[in-house]
Amino acid sequence: MSKQTRTRHSRWVWLGIVTGLLALGYLACQGEEGGRRAATGSAAEAAVASYVPPGDLDDYYLFYSGGHSGNIYVAGIPSMRHIATIPVFSPYPATGYGFDDESKEMLGDFTWGDIHHPSLSKTNGVYDGRWMFVNDNANARIARIDLRDFKTKQIFGPIPNLSGNHGSAFVTANTEMVLMASRFGVPIPIGTWASIEDYATKYKGLVGALKVDPQTGEMSMGFEIITPPFDWDLGSPGRGPSEDWALWTCYNSERATGVLEKTASANDRDYAIAVNWREAQKAVEAGKGEMIGGVRVLDPAKVPGIAYLIPVAKSPHGVDFSPDGTFFVTSGKLEAITTVYSFDKMLAAIQNQDFVGDEDGIPVLRYEAVMEREVQIGLGPLHTQFDDKGYAYTSLFIDSAIAKWDPKTGEVLDTIPVAYNIGHLLIPGGDSMKPWGEYVIALNKLSHGRHLNVGPSQPESSQLIDITGDKMRLLYDAFTEPEPHYAQAIPRDLLKPIEVYPLDENKHPKAIKSVEEASVTRSGNRVEVKMAVVRSTMYPTKIEVRRGDTVTVHITNIEQTTDELHGFGLAGYNINIVVDPGETKSVTFKADRPGVYAYYCTNFCSALHQEMQGYLLVR
Repeated sequence: MSKQTRTRHSRWVWLGIVTGLLALGYLACQGEEGGRRAATGSAAEAAVASYVPPGDLDDYYLFYSGGHSGNIYVAGIPSMRHIATIPVFSPYPATGYGFDDESKEMLGDFTWGDIHHPSLSKTNGVYDGRWMFVNDNANARIARIDLRDFKTKQIFGPIPNLSGNHGSAFVTANTEMVLMASRFGVPIPIGTWASIEDYATKYKGLVGALKVDPQTGEMSMGFEIITPPFDWDLGSPGRGPSEDWALWTCYNSERATGVLEKTASANDRDYAIAVNWREAQKAVEAGKGEMIGGVRVLDPAKVPGIAYLIPVAKSPHGVDFSPDGTFFVTSGKLEAITTVYSFDKMLAAIQNQDFVGDEDGIPVLRYEAVMEREVQIGLGPLHTQFDDKGYAYTSLFIDSAIAKWDPKTGEVLDTIPVAYNIGHLLIPGGDSMKPWGEYVIALNKLSHGRHLNVGPSQPESSQLIDITGDKMRLLYDAFTEPEPHYAQAIPRDLLKPIEVYPLDENKHPKAIKSVEEASVTRSGNRVEVKMAVVRSTMYPTKIEVRRGDTVTVHITNIEQTTDELHGFGLAGYNINIVVDPGETKSVTFKADRPGVYAYYCTNFCSALHQEMQGYLLVR
């Protein structure tokens, strides 16, 4: 019997047990003033549907964006239990991220980032479990996480000319490119000054993409396309017949400033931009465009055929390609409709030059030529995902609900309330060519006290909803740290994480493989320490230096047992490194404080964990 089969079998066993217990609880609490609400049969079924018994595993990995925390949060579906935190753009003492030399160099001068949209790598439009890319809305960066060890391996940026990388980090069908787009129009290159009164003409927006090495995942500069100073919002790469194209929505097509909730709502419609990213990349490689901020930037007025504007409902948020790539959906936050567009009709309108003007040289396609249907969906539609049966699910911010509907007919099939004010929503694989269905998760903006009171700063609310039947069914409320925007979920079998780094494969130039190799060497005023950590000693147990020395400690955890992590905390020097089994990390500091300072293992490892310590002596 497979692990997944055991998991599902266990839940049905527990269903019988829990239903019986809840029934007894119901009888016991009748007439009990102030007691818990009586559980019903449906509540028991919901509880069991999300219950993962001790020792069993969740069916899916769930990756929440952490917003302005700069982290990614990992949970399981259906239990919704938090499993791990992946630090990306912010220091994280729990794992020593941002304290060792390598991660400190990646972070650069920034101590925070704003992650909105994680995106899993794909092969032929389907998640492949290799990497995850995440955007930094604040500082115009994109990071790559390796899903073999759940660690950030590259931070690219700040990306030249880009202000507010919000429409990112969506990945193309074969992970050739990672999308990016500016949320804020600014004069370019970054650092240029222009009066806000000249916003409409001297400020610019950008859409573009980074290239990805298909073997290593390494990111490099791809292309940038200059646009009017629209505020680009969400993006979606095509797939199947549309895989050479990418879309982004914008608000503020008015090119307004000031109180945008008033000034940026004058037009009847805003835009999505359709970009042929493959042709744009070819144009850059052919030397077209102008060098701005050190990179080649394409002007669609001078490089025709790479970008077109499509009218969409006012103040849109999401734009989402269907799993087969034949149509896409947009929603306007200030409208009660969601619009379905035909990709074939879009191509025909381009071929026939069915335009209604242009914006700074970018042709505007005629709305009626590309629109397939408008769907009266509910108030405040934002973001759409798709299940494995061809149905669409759209979040409704104002209605605090999710609508299930048929994109082929426009019929709304079901609506379920959520708590409260949903933003994004997530279906495993719902932005790929292979949705797995089963669940939709409502990523709500407000929790409004559906949890123990923790003061004014309340957690975010995520709700797990079963979509296997005709009607949606709420299963579970989960609460996360600030602030998830979008998320991704992937079946656990598609990930193959390692549990230790094989010591004989450690290629770090300062790695050591045994305690006998531990050493302290001096060269002028530089001291280099090669340290081995293993239960339950840190070798060497003392480091002697002189005041003013520059000290580098290379720490190798020579354990090869899973979960045997070791830390290196240096009292008084604001240093904490955590090293996984078989891994080497380095930390460099100036010994500018004379005296004696203890170092010790910060990550519990054994019965003699307390004894795992040593001294830095600064003469």
